[in-house]
Amino acid sequence: MAITLRSRREIELIRRAGAVVADVLSKLKEIAEPGVTTGRLNSVASQITADAGAEALFKGVRSPLSRIPFPACVCTSVNEQVVHGIPSETVVLRDGDILSIDFGARLDGYCGDSAVTIAIGKVSENKRKLIDVTKHVLDMAIEKSAPAVKWSRIAAEMQNYVESAGFSVVKDFVGHGIGKKMHEEPRVPNFVSDELLTCDIILTEGMVLAVEPMINAGGNIIKAEAKIIGITPP
Repeated sequence: MAITLRSRREIELIRRAGAVVADVLSKLKEIAEPGVTTGRLNSVASQITADAGAEALFKGVRSPLSRIPFPACVCTSVNEQVVHGIPSETVVLRDGDILSIDFGARLDGYCGDSAVTIAIGKVSENKRKLIDVTKHVLDMAIEKSAPAVKWSRIAAEMQNYVESAGFSVVKDFVGHGIGKKMHEEPRVPNFVSDELLTCDIILTEGMVLAVEPMINAGGNIIKAEAKIIGITPP
């Protein structure tokens, strides 16, 4: 596992790409409301990205599970969709939905990648709790990340917090390193496994990681739909 350590200059370039991502997600969060289509969100994201002189990372990406390249600028996953939902003018947001938007951009040769989950209108107490727990474990992981810390220690705290709240951690998808490419080493799980304990990640100055907690209100088993989207079974 070859992990690239980035210089301060490279980290600043990654930060600039991340700022484009943050701008896009902030705008989409403003306009995501009942009656808006996920296709509309994709169009807005595409325009902001172009105006910033950046490149959307997801469009055209090929999945090993599909012969169809990803057709959109952002992933828009509604309710039980875990990841990689495809925006469409036929998908209309409704009161009570939760929407996860994932977006990545490349600027000046370096990448940024982030996601946000949004409550559409008035959501149920359990959906609100799900959003809050996920945000908490993300913040916790960021706060506890420091040189010489083992990632397994952080992952264990994330998993324990999620499970103590009555939820489960998705194990089919994990975070990752990021830099000149969207997905770089290492794989960054939100749970502890034998694989992680055998080959732990010792956090080191210069590492740049995309921490991506994905939490289910049900079990942690997902299924593929249309060979692109991860779906939590009912």
